[in-house]
Amino acid sequence: MEQAHSLLLNEDACGRLGEHQRAEFVFEWLRFLKKLLPAADRADVRKNQKQLAEQLTAILTGSPGPSTRWLLAHCLALLYRVGDSFTSSLTVDRCNDIIRSKDDSPSFLPTRLAAVACLGAMYEQLGRLLISSFKETVANLLKSLKSAESQGRHEIMLCIEKILKGLGVSAVPCHRDIYKATRACLTDRSMAVRCAAAKCLLELQREAVFLWSTELENVASLCFRAFEGSNYDVRVCVSKLLGALLASALEPKQAIAPRPGSKRSCLEEVMELVSGGFLRGCSGFLRASGDILKGTSSVSRDVRVGITQACVVFISTLGGAWLEANFSSLLSLLMELVSHTRASQSLVDAICCRRCVSFILRASVGSLLGEKAQIAAAKEICQAISKQKKALDMALYEGNVETRVSSVDVGTSQHVLVCALLELGSVLQDLCSSAAPLLHDSSIGMLDTVLSVLLHSSVSARLAAAWCLRCVAVAIPAQVALLLDRCLERLNALKSCPEAVAGYSAAIAALLGAVQHCPLGIPHAKGKVVMGLAEDLLRSASQNSRISIQRTQGGWLLLSALTTLGPTVVEHHLSRMLLLWKCAFPQSVKELDSELRRGDSFTWQVTLEGRSGALCAMKNFVVNCRDLLSDDVICRLLPLLSCAVALLTQLPSLVKSYGNQLKNAGTVFQLRVYEILALLPPKSYEENFGTVLKLLLNDLTGPENMACAELYLLPPLCHNQDLALIGPALQDMDQHYIEEQLHGGSIGGGSLEYDPFTIFEKDQEVPAPLPPAAALTSAAVQLFGVIFPHLAIQQRAQVLEQFCECVRQLKGTRQLIVHIHVTAAFCCTLKNLTLGHETLGPEEVQKPSLSLLIGALESSNRLLRCVAAEGLARLAQVLNDPNFTVSLALMSFDRLKTARDAITRTGHSLALGALYRYLGGISSPQHLTACVGVLFTLSQDNTSPEVQMWSLHSLSAVVDLAGPLYRSHVEASLTLVLRLLLMTPHTHVEVQQSLGRCLNALITSLGPDLQGEGPGVCVVRNSCLVGCAVMQDSPDCLVQAQAITCLQQLHMFSPRHVNLATLVPSLCVNLCSLYLSLRRAVVACLRQLAQRETVEVSEHAVALVKELPRRDNTQLDVTIKEVGLEGALFSLLDRESDPRLRRDIKDTLVHMMSSAAESELAHWLKLCKDVLSASSDSAAVSLVETNQEEYTDDCSAFHAKREHSGPFNNLRWSTRVFAVECVCRIIVQCENGDPAHFDMVLAQEQRLHESTDFLVLHLANLVRMAFMSATDHSEQLRLAGLQMLLVIIRKFASIPEPEFPGHVILEQYQANVGAALRPAFSADAPPDVTAKACQVCSAWISSGVVSDLRDLRRVHQLLASSLVKVQAGRDVPSSLYNESAFTMETLAVLKAWAEVYIVAVESTKQKETPIGRHQEQHQEQCEDPEAAGPAGDGLLKLVQGDLATLSRLWLAALQDYALLTLPSAYASQLPNTGGSFYTAETVEEARPHYFVAWAPILHATALWLNSTEFIMVDEGPANLSRPVTPTSMGQSTTLASIKSPEDINTERLNLILGISVEFLCSPHSQNQMENITSCLYALQALLDVPWPRSKVGNDQALSVELLSVLHRLIVTRESPGIQLAVLELVRQVVCAAQEHVKEKRHSAEVDDGAAEKETVPEFGEGRDTGGLVPGKSLVFGALELCLCTLVRKLPQLSPRLSGSPNGQGGMPWSLNDNDCRLVTSALGILSELPSICSPEGSVSVLPTVLYLLLGVLKEVVKDSGSTSRGVLVSGALQALRNVLSSPMSRAEKSRAAWVELLRSALSTLLESWDTDKTVAVVDEVTLLTALTIFLLSASAEVTTVEPLQSLCVSKFQASLESKDPMVLSRSYQLLASVFQGPTAVAGPFIQALGKPLMAHLQQVEKSRPQTAAELQAVQDGVRAMEALVLAAEETHRPQLVAVLLPILVSFLLDENTLGSASVASRSLHESALRDLMRLGPQHSSVFKALMASAPHMKARLEAAIKGNQESVRAKSTPAHVPSKNAPSIQLKTNFL
Repeated sequence: MEQAHSLLLNEDACGRLGEHQRAEFVFEWLRFLKKLLPAADRADVRKNQKQLAEQLTAILTGSPGPSTRWLLAHCLALLYRVGDSFTSSLTVDRCNDIIRSKDDSPSFLPTRLAAVACLGAMYEQLGRLLISSFKETVANLLKSLKSAESQGRHEIMLCIEKILKGLGVSAVPCHRDIYKATRACLTDRSMAVRCAAAKCLLELQREAVFLWSTELENVASLCFRAFEGSNYDVRVCVSKLLGALLASALEPKQAIAPRPGSKRSCLEEVMELVSGGFLRGCSGFLRASGDILKGTSSVSRDVRVGITQACVVFISTLGGAWLEANFSSLLSLLMELVSHTRASQSLVDAICCRRCVSFILRASVGSLLGEKAQIAAAKEICQAISKQKKALDMALYEGNVETRVSSVDVGTSQHVLVCALLELGSVLQDLCSSAAPLLHDSSIGMLDTVLSVLLHSSVSARLAAAWCLRCVAVAIPAQVALLLDRCLERLNALKSCPEAVAGYSAAIAALLGAVQHCPLGIPHAKGKVVMGLAEDLLRSASQNSRISIQRTQGGWLLLSALTTLGPTVVEHHLSRMLLLWKCAFPQSVKELDSELRRGDSFTWQVTLEGRSGALCAMKNFVVNCRDLLSDDVICRLLPLLSCAVALLTQLPSLVKSYGNQLKNAGTVFQLRVYEILALLPPKSYEENFGTVLKLLLNDLTGPENMACAELYLLPPLCHNQDLALIGPALQDMDQHYIEEQLHGGSIGGGSLEYDPFTIFEKDQEVPAPLPPAAALTSAAVQLFGVIFPHLAIQQRAQVLEQFCECVRQLKGTRQLIVHIHVTAAFCCTLKNLTLGHETLGPEEVQKPSLSLLIGALESSNRLLRCVAAEGLARLAQVLNDPNFTVSLALMSFDRLKTARDAITRTGHSLALGALYRYLGGISSPQHLTACVGVLFTLSQDNTSPEVQMWSLHSLSAVVDLAGPLYRSHVEASLTLVLRLLLMTPHTHVEVQQSLGRCLNALITSLGPDLQGEGPGVCVVRNSCLVGCAVMQDSPDCLVQAQAITCLQQLHMFSPRHVNLATLVPSLCVNLCSLYLSLRRAVVACLRQLAQRETVEVSEHAVALVKELPRRDNTQLDVTIKEVGLEGALFSLLDRESDPRLRRDIKDTLVHMMSSAAESELAHWLKLCKDVLSASSDSAAVSLVETNQEEYTDDCSAFHAKREHSGPFNNLRWSTRVFAVECVCRIIVQCENGDPAHFDMVLAQEQRLHESTDFLVLHLANLVRMAFMSATDHSEQLRLAGLQMLLVIIRKFASIPEPEFPGHVILEQYQANVGAALRPAFSADAPPDVTAKACQVCSAWISSGVVSDLRDLRRVHQLLASSLVKVQAGRDVPSSLYNESAFTMETLAVLKAWAEVYIVAVESTKQKETPIGRHQEQHQEQCEDPEAAGPAGDGLLKLVQGDLATLSRLWLAALQDYALLTLPSAYASQLPNTGGSFYTAETVEEARPHYFVAWAPILHATALWLNSTEFIMVDEGPANLSRPVTPTSMGQSTTLASIKSPEDINTERLNLILGISVEFLCSPHSQNQMENITSCLYALQALLDVPWPRSKVGNDQALSVELLSVLHRLIVTRESPGIQLAVLELVRQVVCAAQEHVKEKRHSAEVDDGAAEKETVPEFGEGRDTGGLVPGKSLVFGALELCLCTLVRKLPQLSPRLSGSPNGQGGMPWSLNDNDCRLVTSALGILSELPSICSPEGSVSVLPTVLYLLLGVLKEVVKDSGSTSRGVLVSGALQALRNVLSSPMSRAEKSRAAWVELLRSALSTLLESWDTDKTVAVVDEVTLLTALTIFLLSASAEVTTVEPLQSLCVSKFQASLESKDPMVLSRSYQLLASVFQGPTAVAGPFIQALGKPLMAHLQQVEKSRPQTAAELQAVQDGVRAMEALVLAAEETHRPQLVAVLLPILVSFLLDENTLGSASVASRSLHESALRDLMRLGPQHSSVFKALMASAPHMKARLEAAIKGNQESVRAKSTPAHVPSKNAPSIQLKTNFL
């Protein structure tokens, strides 16, 4: 293929190829040429132009295929446009000659078609350059049109369209001729020709004014005829033409020359034209007159559907602004149309017309108008309803009988009301909560108007009004309860009016159905009221025969709707329901027989209605309350169902007796029986199988049921892929709402009046149930599928034989209907057998089943063939017999070889593709080869496009099923597909669609192999790309969609070989396609591309728009120009209603954002802001303006009016909500990016050096967007805005403001935050909005942004108001929402207060202990410590006022939560009346809200109890000692129930302990780190208080349980914060135990008297034996926990983990700060354990404690470089001191053992010096310190034994020899401590180290200190010497002082050397002088004697004293020397 990439065709390479390869080669060369010519050098093109033209002409005359000819035509035209155009006329003449040729042979046809295509392309590109030959060419084309076949007509029409496009106004002379010729083509028998003619006329009308002026009526009539018998594509094309003509007629694009008598059309005239076609169709005068006389309608449904689509195009073309201005007129005209008698001659016609008008309204109002305009439209609709209703009422109730309206007028008015009400409902659903102003507008009285229609005499109008009320409820949930009350009240008042009973019961049912879409629900009591009313209606039904039917229907309708409220509501009424069901049916079959003998027609009608309603209520009960369907309930229903089945058998005789008026009621009754039986377990009604089966067989095969809704019945049974063979699926059309009318056969579409019981179903679209007869067939099919698997084998065979026999005996239409019914029933059976993993049966069952399916497979009905193929696949799956499957395949092969008719060949070819669908794919190469061979042959059958389509579709299925096995056939298949793509005419689009599916399957089969670079792979890949290119050029949108899907697959497997430069423009062009399936494919592809190449996609999209010719610019292209592809996607998202497409658009935007948001931050934020600003209302602005007085300065930025000059107009609330979500995503995304996004200083610095952008620089815009959203009319947008505000607060709260040190950047927006929050706390704000606002409030107050109390108070007041609302709400429950909504709001408020209180307490604690880590860090960051967080004390004061109330409410909430977390086994223990904040009926709904809020409340409660120290301040909370219900809360209790403070405190303690332990044990707390932390902090706060600590200390079992829970927690949670909190809690538990043991010992000592005080009483663990029992021992539990922590951080402590027997080797030691703190905490706990043991117990535990302590010390000394070791070293040494000084070491019973163990420990410590010779200096210091602690803290017995004592001394001796001044200094310090120790310990050290110490100090004179460290060492030596003096006996002290003083004098310098001495030496001089001045007076006698005996010393001392006095005088006025750390620039703070 590379040889094809040249300017000229490589004829040699082309000649060497075969015919098919040559076609592919030529196509590839033309593709290359198309790209090359526009970019090539013009001189180069001209040089080769002649040869190139010849080559192209040669291809032209070589019979090119359809795709090749279009590409050829384009290249030829391009050649003349880029090169010289002089010779173009010759080519035109040549083409004209070919067209004139008389050769009519099929082989010449491609050449003629190519010539036509070339003419079209040349005129399109060269335009007026070819004006001279234009007339001749057109005449020639129009002449050949008369004799051309369909392909020729199609091509000529497209050619003329291009000529018109190229010549524009110059083509006027031929306009009339073209018009005349095109008229015939517009009604051509070929649908492709009709489409081409419509496109041609559409182009013609741009310049041909007469088309939409004088000829408008004729063209319209022509279009109506074109719609007759049309397909979907024709309707789309012709409706586009007719719509454009009508729009031009109304608003001409160019001025029309005024003619006598001519005038511009008005809307009424245009609509009259439309309605004429709609009502009378396209028939001539005579036929229409005849129809009128006969009273029949001659207008086919496809004409009406086509006209409807044209109306939509007409309105869309005129645009939203026109619609807004003319909506009133348009609405009245549409209402006139639907009310015309010809529009509703039958119910089916009326429903069709209503749907058409509804579609026009929906497509215009729903798509073109913004929210503000939609509200205006809703008002117009409302007024139209009111006007219609008033006119009807006046006419109905007027006194004069003659002027009363006829029943016809009433009948037609109902259709007007239905259309208006349904559209009003849809508008309200679109607007959602933005529709609130409509309800409050008293000028239109919308609710009153809609409610008034409930009294209309027509059932369809009443149901439409009920549905409209449901839409109001869904849009504005606050209205549900109010409307229910109103309807219930009116129904009670008007029980005697039939219309009122029917209307209001339907309304109540609809409103109950709406509750499913309202998360906040309705009050539980409403269900009870509805139940009571339903009972009342049913009981009183028999009282008045005039309203019996209405009351019966109404009662059961209410009961059915009640079940949608779910099991929690229904379980309270189940017993009454069962009773009502029982009363509706006779008690036995005997009673039924007696019923049959009496009664009349009316009685039976009422009876059947009642029983149908009862059965419907049963069905809905089973569907909605499956949990309540117990065996007992089923047993109680079965007798009733037996009676119902028995009655079914009598229905024919009843109809015979009482006439046909019972027929409809009987059909509905039968339908209800079938529906309920299909839902129940078949085994339960097994005894009725025989009767039911007879009925089913009669319904499926009997002569009575001729209703066949095949397009409702069969598609669900087909495989989804096979439905493509039937045509475009309804769900793939924008117009499915009206197109559905054409699929329903004689029954048309469904409608609500066919089954009023669907009004409460969950779907948000208007229900469209089928007529009862069609619905019955569908229900029979479903029930047959359920029952058949439970029949005996013999019975199965009989039934299937009966089916086959029945089909054989019938003929014609009747046979087809029965065949469809029985095949559908059997396929349904096979599906159920598969699901139940059951078998079909032996051969006697298999044979008739196979016969039935084969017969269907060869049926003339395409849909039935598809179902049969699927049935065969299911049959093979059910039987699971390889031999049977092979026999089926062989049978199809045989039939395909012999059969010549298309029907058989299509059916069996599809069967081959489907056969292995459910058997895991094709695994036999032989079968695959046979299949491929047969399907290859069939797919090349040019005589039958249908066979080609089906066989290719089957081939695509085979490719999918074969998987890797298909690789050997891939090349051949690709060659075939490509050849057929190049050959298939564009008129056969169905074949191209199947080819597209084949290509897609082949690409999937190749998969990642497409990435390869081998020659074979390159050829295959290129074939795929060529195939995609051919499909992209197809005029059919479905084929284009498949091309895009194939390219998407190619991009997934081999991205670098898909050229985005061509793909992306083709996608963008189709973003606004008229075809939903194409738009879906485009967006799905963009979604994939955006995940990898976002930037490239955006660039290509913008480049495309710049290149587009001006006339093709659409609104979308303008959007791309302004805001890029992402902006266009936002626009598309706003317009689209298809859920799948919307989801893909959102995903695409999210992917684009995640790839490009950081690099293009400003662009994305501006885009989201523009989307948010593009609304018509300015609620937020007005809201802030009302508060201007309070925040005049702060909010000034927000007072500007919204700008509407942006790229978007009137976007919907849903689009704006998504924009807010996008901003939140951007913020979260930036969090993981550059830190400068959240650092103003860094952002500003980087912005100076680089052209980058950061989020923090856009903070003002972020706040503005959050503000706009949070104050919008739409509640959904308010919630999204509050969430965004929450995200902003959390992410930006801690960012400092560089210009104002000590302040944060968010502080300037505090007024805006307050203003955004205020509306959420208004009285009418929904609970979910208030709950979210509370969360934002607590986040804002807790964030510390605001430190000024006055500013804080503004937001605090909002929370305070919510607290008042909560308290008031407990007394007066809300009548609008479910009780669980109150629970949600209450808990949100309490949680917010709890979070604020926690922050207040923590801030206060930080201020009280400024040494804390956090405070230190904060003070380092900001100069002003007051700015470190909110004003803690002030905030606490704010909360303090409400604390008494809050504490009560918090405790009540915790009690509720504790009860709700009980296992289901304890459900009976829940209070019958509910809890404090939930009711018993709403337990399940309330539970999730408690799970969200409990943790902060628990923490806050614990902090409050900590602050009160469990002291009862007042008796108020005493009422809360039991579960508090809303009714009992706050009331006084009786004296008997008042508990003591001790009991109350114990309950509170147990409550918090219980909740915490239960949660910490819970396996569901994996991701709830915050809740775990809250629990731990709450327990810490409790154990800080003595009383609870004593309770825990007293209860050993509780302590042990707590430790085991904490142990598990520390093992399963890696978070350092949690682990530290756990260890702190363990320390507190141990501390509690310590206090308990101390108290017991103290009391024992007091009791035992003074004589025995010396002995420590034996309390504590271990008792006399010293044994610690695991699971019951607190010490053992604490040891386990500490060991776990230590070993996880220091595995070397465990010999098993460290890898060596002594536990020495192993991994290198490295701990971070958190690890060090954890280890320190664990050691601290360990050191306390001996103190809570008995003497014997302490001996048991001591070895472990010492081993771990010394083990950690050993590891500490190995790492001298760690920065975080200081904390750990001091902690370890402190722990060692605690252990050594334990009272147990001196206890009589344990003393000896302790001494022995401590000696061992000391020995181990001493050995540490010898383990590693490379020990660093600092390690020696640590070990010496530990040694000193041993010497001073342990008893003398431990250290004074040999050889330990000698070794200790030697260690100190060695340290004194150290050359490191730091070690020396510390050694002297420690030695000083030892010298001051007990004499027994200090003596040997004094003796051994006194002389070396003196010697070291005496040497200082010779080598004076030069550094600060050396100086410190000398000074510490002097201190040690002083300690030695003090340690000596009084008699020896003078001698030692006499040694010390000379040493000090020797440190003095004379005045000559003092000036030149080093700093350290001078400091030594000064310190020695101070010491001498201090020691001299203390030892005056020795001092005087010494001075007297040594004059040189005296002189030296005197000189030093004298020099010191002089220096003091000189320094009396010292200059201020700034400290090293002081700032170089002093801020001036005194400005006076």
